[in-house]
Amino acid sequence: MADLLEVGVMFAAIAAAGWVGDRAGQSVIPFYIVVGMALNEFVLGRIAFPGIGTVYIGESEFVTLGAELGIVLLLFFLGLEFNLSRLIERWRKIGTAGAIDFVVNFGVGLLVGWVFFGAVLPAFLVAGIVYISSSAIITKSLIDLGWIANDEADPLLGTLVFEDLVIAVYLAVASAIVLGGGSVSEAAASIGIGLGFILLLLLAVYFGTAAFERVIATASHEFVVLRAVGIVVLVAGAALSVGVSEAVAAFFIGMAFAETGHVKRIEGLLEPVRDVFAAVFFFWIGLVTDPRLFAAVAGMIVVAVIITTPTKLASGYLGGRVFGLDGRRSTRVALGMTTRGEFSLIIAALAISGADAGTLSTGLATAINAFAVGYVLVMAILGTSLMQYSAPFETFVDRYGPSTADG
Repeated sequence: MADLLEVGVMFAAIAAAGWVGDRAGQSVIPFYIVVGMALNEFVLGRIAFPGIGTVYIGESEFVTLGAELGIVLLLFFLGLEFNLSRLIERWRKIGTAGAIDFVVNFGVGLLVGWVFFGAVLPAFLVAGIVYISSSAIITKSLIDLGWIANDEADPLLGTLVFEDLVIAVYLAVASAIVLGGGSVSEAAASIGIGLGFILLLLLAVYFGTAAFERVIATASHEFVVLRAVGIVVLVAGAALSVGVSEAVAAFFIGMAFAETGHVKRIEGLLEPVRDVFAAVFFFWIGLVTDPRLFAAVAGMIVVAVIITTPTKLASGYLGGRVFGLDGRRSTRVALGMTTRGEFSLIIAALAISGADAGTLSTGLATAINAFAVGYVLVMAILGTSLMQYSAPFETFVDRYGPSTADG
């Protein structure tokens, strides 16, 4: 299929999938992934049409690069929601809720990963996959449901920030191990470089407000877009070149811009661009996934969902309590935190890269990737549904749960 036609088919398919998801009242992300799988070489590509042959969308350079831009812009926007002063002001509560979330869910993830694969590195990757909630999906759901201005938004967003900071370190370590493929000293050096880069980003956020303010201070919409995109993509690319996740770097740059007086303007101008490339990212995940592999990991997905849904509910509820919320609003926090998404998929992509680097066998990397994609599909649908239909759970907790006044 010709390149331009292929891209046109991709965007048309994404648009149709988004319409179906919206009509179904679900997050569009699982639908983007599913349509990507439907149009890949493992599904449509296996069908020989009379007189035409096989017609499917390949993993072109445009799709791959568009996917990277999508995750960069998604995390850039998340960073725009959290300026550093707000984090510092509420850090004790955020730290406590985040620590509970990490200890419970990462610990359970390690155990589940070890039971599934019986090795340290796969267990470490599975732990990250089941630990990290979806900042993008949860934030969108908060806006769609009108919860963003409510009390439950603070523990939800605060815990997500804690997770994103943890995952920044996690991805630096995981990338060094999975992509390094060298000695322990080489891996340690890669980790040190990655953590040093993250420290530089934090210093830029803390001390660079005036510089970011000057860069973005222009009356031209065109220049605002070009300068913001230029900075975030340049820094994300630099981060990737030293083994740090481009998504994490974009998050920190978003935090830097959050300290300026131009946040609303940046969001208004870049939101359509973000949504287009974010859709490409989720489509790409489906495009590189062979759905036939789900049969081999279906049991693992079911077990993981059964085990990790209650642990996220428990840690989320406790997080709401840490912020002084009553049982009803703490229940909303619990239900919201169950959704998994973009970072789990980044870890899935990292596992595939591990096969290329020789640190994971092809079969093992493929199994981890298939598990992650299937798990995210289930948890994205489950999490958004729990948030949308939270009333019965709130009523149950209000009636039978501990009665503690609002703090």
